Amino acid sequence: MDTSGMYVGLDIGTTSIKVIVAEYLKGQLNVIGVGNERSAGVSRGVIVDIDQASEAIGKAVKAAEEKASVQIHDVVVGISANMLKIEPVTGTIAIGDAAREITEQDVQDVASAAIIQNLPPEREIVNLVADEFVVDGFDGIKDPRSMVGVRLEMHGMLFSGPKTIVHNAKKAAEQAGLNVELAVVSPIAQGKSILSDGEQDFGTIIMDLGGGQSTAAVIHDHRLKYADVDPEGGDYITKDISVVLNTSIENAEKLKRNYGYADATQASEENEFPVDVIGQSQPTTISEQYLAEIIEARLMQIFDKLRAKLATTNAPDLPGGIVLTGGVAALPGIADLVKAEFDTAVRVSIPDQMGLRHPSFTQALSLVDYRGQMSEVDLLVQSAVSGSGQLAGKVQVPADPTPVQTEEKDSRHRPAKQVAREPKQKKNRGQGLRDFFSNFFD
Repeated sequence: MDTSGMYVGLDIGTTSIKVIVAEYLKGQLNVIGVGNERSAGVSRGVIVDIDQASEAIGKAVKAAEEKASVQIHDVVVGISANMLKIEPVTGTIAIGDAAREITEQDVQDVASAAIIQNLPPEREIVNLVADEFVVDGFDGIKDPRSMVGVRLEMHGMLFSGPKTIVHNAKKAAEQAGLNVELAVVSPIAQGKSILSDGEQDFGTIIMDLGGGQSTAAVIHDHRLKYADVDPEGGDYITKDISVVLNTSIENAEKLKRNYGYADATQASEENEFPVDVIGQSQPTTISEQYLAEIIEARLMQIFDKLRAKLATTNAPDLPGGIVLTGGVAALPGIADLVKAEFDTAVRVSIPDQMGLRHPSFTQALSLVDYRGQMSEVDLLVQSAVSGSGQLAGKVQVPADPTPVQTEEKDSRHRPAKQVAREPKQKKNRGQGLRDFFSNFFD
C-alpha cells in the first residue's frame, strides 16, 4: 500500500498546543510546518474549556499553515490515557453459503461485529486494533482481502476512554474548523513511532512526562498493554520552585529551564545565580544544586507513584527498559535519575527532525508517523469505530516544503514531599539542606 501523503498531527497539551504538518513518503517523514502555541482551557491533560482550547488550537493551526503554505482541514488528534480501558474483542461474520472472495466491506463488517457490546454510557471507543484475522479456521492472517472463505473472524484490542475527554478533544478541534479524521490514544502512536521493533516486541515502558500530567505506558508484543496517569508534571515542579523560593511562576519557569537539573547530584554547589524574591528589593542568590533539590523532590514523588502502579504488571522487568519523552524529559540528568530509581535501561526519545529536537515534540510527531504507517486494513478496521468509510486526511500540497525552526514552552500545587534516596557517591548535598527540605515539605 502506498501511504504517501501529507498528514497533520494535533497534540493538545496542558502547557502548549502543537500542530505538525508532515509529508510521508516511502516510510520517511519530512516536516514542512509547525505551529506551537501556549495552551488554554486545558488542565492536567484534559480540556476543561472548549472555547478557550479551540481558540488556542486555531492559533497553532494558523501558524503551521503559514509555515507550510498549506490549508489544514483534516487532523490526527491525540487522546490522553486518563482512565483508559483496554480489552480484547472478537468479531465473527458469515461470508455466505458458498465460498467467495473476502472484500473490504467484509473486513469492515467483521470489525463492526467485534465492537457490538454494551459500553457504559460515560465511555467512548477511541481505537480498535486488529491482531489477526481467521478465515475458515486458518489464523495468523493480517490481510484477509481476496482470500476465499465462508467464515471470517477478527481478534483485536479495543481502547475506550471517558466520553467527556474524547468528546471535548474532538469538539475543540471541530470548533476550530478542523475535521478529526482520526483520534488515537497517545501511547499507541508513541509506541509505533519512537520504539524499535525489538522494544515493541520484547516490552518497553514509555514515560511521557508532560506539563500537566505524567503517563506510564507498557508496550509489549507490538501492542499497548497498560497505561496509567499521574496528575502531576512540569507545572508542579514550577509551582514548587515558586513556593520554596518565594518567586513568581514566570521566574520559576525560567529558573527551571535555564538552571534546572533533574538529578541534584549532577548540579553544582558553586554555580550560583540571582532570584527575584517577592517582597524584597534585591534578588537572592541560590546555588544550582539547591534548585535541583527542589526539582528532584517532585520528580521522585511522581516516579514513586508510577513505579507502584507499574509493579503490579511486572513491567519494570521488561528487557526494553524505559523510554522517556515529554517536555520534562529535557531536564539534564533525568535519565540517570530514572535509571537509579527503576534499576533498568533508560533513554530519552528526542525527534531528529530539524527544528523539533526536543522531547516535547515527540507526541505530535508520533501522531503523524502513526497515521502514515496505517495500512489499508488498519484504516478499514478503524473506520468501523467512526461508522464512516475509508479515512481521508491529507492536506493540500505545499508550495515550498521546508523544515522549520521552532521553540518549546513548558510550564502548578503544593511542593512535593522530599523522598530519601541512596546517594551516588558524587557530591555531599549537605545535611542542613536535607533537614530544611524535610521540615519545609512536612
